[in-house]
Amino acid sequence: MEPLSAEDVHVAVRAELDAVDTAYGRLRSVCTDLAGNAFRIEVAARLEAQDRVNRGLSYRMFGEIAEPVDGVGMPAGVKVRDVLASRLRLTAGEVKRRFRIASRIRARRSPTGAPLPPELPALAAAVEEGEVGEDHIAAVCQALDRLPSVVAPADREAAERTLVRHAREEDSRFVAAIGVGIADCLNPDGTFTDEDRARRRGVVLGRQGPDGMSRLSGWLDPEGRAYLETVTAAQRPGRHVPDGTEGRDTRTPEQRCHDGLKLGLKAGVESGALGQHRGLPVTVIVTTTLGELEQACGWARTGGTGRLPMRDVIRMAGEAIHYLAVFEDHSTRPLYLGRAKRLATEDHRIICYARDRGCTKPNCFEPGYHCEVHHAQPWSEGGPTDADNLHFGCACDHKMATDGEYTTTVTEDGRIAWSDGSGPPRVNDVHHPERLLADSDEPPGPGPGAGP
Repeated sequence: MEPLSAEDVHVAVRAELDAVDTAYGRLRSVCTDLAGNAFRIEVAARLEAQDRVNRGLSYRMFGEIAEPVDGVGMPAGVKVRDVLASRLRLTAGEVKRRFRIASRIRARRSPTGAPLPPELPALAAAVEEGEVGEDHIAAVCQALDRLPSVVAPADREAAERTLVRHAREEDSRFVAAIGVGIADCLNPDGTFTDEDRARRRGVVLGRQGPDGMSRLSGWLDPEGRAYLETVTAAQRPGRHVPDGTEGRDTRTPEQRCHDGLKLGLKAGVESGALGQHRGLPVTVIVTTTLGELEQACGWARTGGTGRLPMRDVIRMAGEAIHYLAVFEDHSTRPLYLGRAKRLATEDHRIICYARDRGCTKPNCFEPGYHCEVHHAQPWSEGGPTDADNLHFGCACDHKMATDGEYTTTVTEDGRIAWSDGSGPPRVNDVHHPERLLADSDEPPGPGPGAGP
């Protein structure tokens, strides 16, 4: 049989998907109120199996998108990850995760172009057959990634087969538990190289809660632990007691460890030894309004995603050299800071921190610390390096605007609107929740970043 042409494949696959959609439509229309729980459990099991088969097909698409066999890609200038994130309504992180999994369970190619089997063939087969879910995939990958480089390839392959065999029969918690046992069996002496430790290191700063507290989790390498132990050891009872604490030191060991870590970070920032970040000394950037500052209440915002109680802002401003930008209570238009320079001055960046808070491209969550300064009207077209023409854009979005994939204009209220030519220019409200709340009673528009 001759291979199908690309057009024939399109027709065949779309027809099958249409049939699936039609079947699901009929299935949703069937009332199961009187079906009984035994039957509902049977249906739930079949739907779960179908969902897993569907996920396997999805990973197949992600794998082929990453390495198209036909060599056909997207048009020049179009980033496939951006298209996927928009079309599937996924975060950029989730798109990257799916590509990462697909690269491990799909066939690969060598640098010379020769086909190679999947990195994890047993897991690949289980995913293809719809026998395992996302939680099983994560448990198997985490267990294998925990194995150090001293484990022989044959033992690693045997571990994969064992984990997948149990994943076909048990839940993901069971798979994770036997993964720990397998690691202990294959590496009884606990032998790890510097590369193993470097691969596992990482600290995650969680989202800030309503009370301003943030959860910290992760793994420190031996050197990082040595530094942390040093600064926390200095927090012995009675030493470096936080301001406002009177009498006997009642801090728990965990609280003293926290205070030691904070003290070490503060000393590092104040030392000036951390150099510069995007043209500014590495220090804390804080913005607030004059009214909140005078009343010593409310919350100020940092150049990242954090919030600071006003009392902390006032205390920090008195202890070290930080950047504090103060706006009028109800004004979002900064002072005019004209400069006859191509590059933005430090003052310009402070204004961008205060006004934009983060990337200004619609629906981008990158904070100000990760952003570059973008000319709304390009410098090459006569755009001035003035505060009114300078706005934040993360590195990726700034490059797309510079390359002409997006056009940017300043609105009447001093904000910047972006357009890719497919619709009206839009502004980004994700860094300004007060604007999202103000628009909550409005009729649905083109999206949360919609502008005038």
